[in-house]
Amino acid sequence: MEKPELLAPGGSLEKLKTAVMYGADAVYVGGEAFSLRTAAENFSTDELKEGLDFAHTRGKKVYLTANILPHNKDLEAFSEYIDEISPLGFDGILVSDPGMLDIVRRKAPELPIHISTQANNINYGSALFWKGAGASRVVLARELSLEEIAQIHEKTDGLELEAFVHGAMCISYSGRCLLSNYMTGRDSNQGSCAHPCRWNYTLMEQTRPGEFFDIFENERGSFIFNSKDLCMIAHIPELVKSGITSFKIEGRVKTEFYVATVVGAYRREIDKYFENPEGYSFDGSELRELLKVSHRPYSTGFCLGKPDSSGQVYTSSSYIRHYDLIGIVTDYDEETGIMTVSQRNRFFTGEELEIISPGRPFFTQIAKEMKNADGETINVAPHAAMTVTMKADRPVVKGSMLRRGRLPDDWEVELKNVL
Repeated sequence: MEKPELLAPGGSLEKLKTAVMYGADAVYVGGEAFSLRTAAENFSTDELKEGLDFAHTRGKKVYLTANILPHNKDLEAFSEYIDEISPLGFDGILVSDPGMLDIVRRKAPELPIHISTQANNINYGSALFWKGAGASRVVLARELSLEEIAQIHEKTDGLELEAFVHGAMCISYSGRCLLSNYMTGRDSNQGSCAHPCRWNYTLMEQTRPGEFFDIFENERGSFIFNSKDLCMIAHIPELVKSGITSFKIEGRVKTEFYVATVVGAYRREIDKYFENPEGYSFDGSELRELLKVSHRPYSTGFCLGKPDSSGQVYTSSSYIRHYDLIGIVTDYDEETGIMTVSQRNRFFTGEELEIISPGRPFFTQIAKEMKNADGETINVAPHAAMTVTMKADRPVVKGSMLRRGRLPDDWEVELKNVL
């Protein structure tokens, strides 16, 4: 049984590095054009080169997303874009359009082609079509159950299957949505979604203009399109047995803290399963970690069967946020145990913090012996972007993160949503 690839979002150069450091086997990134995440801090060519070098020297892969649905005007520019990026050494490129696939196949025949979830890949027939067209991997639609995925795996010998296992869900099939374009002029299929599915809605009857009725009992309106987030951390064995090649985490516009926490949790749970598949059981510890990042209520999406109304959040479009990122370790002195921290939020001496590090369990310590950049003792780091040094109770490494927060006492109620 081969261990699946853990694929993480790289919305910026720093997020790419964070993903690799915290255990991703591969990262997907977007250039400054043809990517479906214009809100992400997409990479310049120089940053792409640096990111590729960082990943490849550590034995990791980088995939380039170019999965917009193109108009005529996009094709010539995309052809020139392939000329620009093909020498860089990407491990694959994601496209969703046959015309763009043809351009890649002709101009960069050595570049593996992955078919984006935007292509609505929901059956083995379409997967075989893309395989025949030259694709080495198909990213499956989120609207598939694990049973359906297993059937596609059985029918498509040798084709790699990639599937989302964690992150935001789209109300529209495979993300192909017209709401944003219709309501705001921002085309989601060109990477500019305004996320109107997260807005609140009321009902107005035609002969009663201006008289609004709640669709669901809530004085703030109804969030009828607002999906829960996907979380499959409790189902690693089922994911593996379905034949998925690559476990994909959504979130190119999420933070470094999100990437570090989510990648670390899935890395540990996957490794735990493969250390002893027969004796493996899910104990909930990594779900605790996933509750520490900003998220909507979790669900298993379509993976365990078509979701009912419990797959939606009707009361709010807000994120749940129990923890804040306090700072990122930029240096550590092994002899003195002093870490240099680039601050992200205000904190005080005496506060209880948690410190997460790549490849290590987190630990809790009290903030102490804090000094500013001039070496002066301070009791509070009052503003973001300040440089602070402080004693670490245990060894840390560059890229470790300091967080502050507390899970509610009833956090285990989330277990029922993901089991």
